[in-house]
Amino acid sequence: MASLATPTVSSSLLACNATTQTPKQYPSAITPFKSSQSNFHGLKLALPIHSSFTPLISKTSPIVAAKVNKGSVPPAFTLKDQDGKTVSLSKFKGKPLVLYFYPADETPGCTKQACAFRDSYEKFKKAGAQVVGISGDDAESHKAFAKKYRLPFTLLSDEGNKVRKEWGVPSDLFGTLPGRQTYVLDKNGVVQLVYNNQFQPEKHIDETLKLLQSL
Repeated sequence: MASLATPTVSSSLLACNATTQTPKQYPSAITPFKSSQSNFHGLKLALPIHSSFTPLISKTSPIVAAKVNKGSVPPAFTLKDQDGKTVSLSKFKGKPLVLYFYPADETPGCTKQACAFRDSYEKFKKAGAQVVGISGDDAESHKAFAKKYRLPFTLLSDEGNKVRKEWGVPSDLFGTLPGRQTYVLDKNGVVQLVYNNQFQPEKHIDETLKLLQSL
C-alpha cells in the first residue's frame, strides 16, 4: 500500500519593508526575518501547523475605522520629542499641521518617508505647515534617527502606542504591524485629511502637499 506524504504548510507572510539594519523587536508571536529579494520588511508568524490548516487572507476582511476622521478634532496629547522635551498637540495650533504616524525608526519604508518629508520640508514651510512624526520608538532612538538623516522636524515618542490607539490608527497584517497614517490639521486643529498607505510612503508627502495648497 502506497504511503501518503504529510503536507507541509508554510506560515510565512510578508508585511512591511525589508531592512538591512538590526531587526526591531516584535511581540513573542512574531519573528522578524530579512529577505534580500523583497522590498518589504518581513514578519514570520508563529502559527500552529496542522495538516488540515490552510491560511486564508480575505480581500473582504473588515478594516477597523479610524476614530479620528475628516472634520473632527482629535484627542489632545503630550509626548516627549527627540530631545526629551515635553510637547503638546496644542503647541501646534494656529498653523496647519502634518502629523504622520509611522511603524518604526530605521526601517526602509519609514526612512524613505522621513527623508521625503525632509526633502520637501521647504515646500511645507512655504505652505505655512508644521511637520511632526510619531512612532512607538523612545526619544533616544528618535534622536539618533533624526541626526543620521538630518531631519529638520519634530519626532514624538508614543511608547506603548497610547496616542496611536486613541486616534484609532489602523494596524496592518492582522494587527501585528503598526499602521502608516497621516493627518493634516488646519490652523484651528480640525482634521482636513486622513491618508493611509503602508507600502507607498512617498505618497504621503504628495497627498498632504496637495491638500495644503487648497487650504
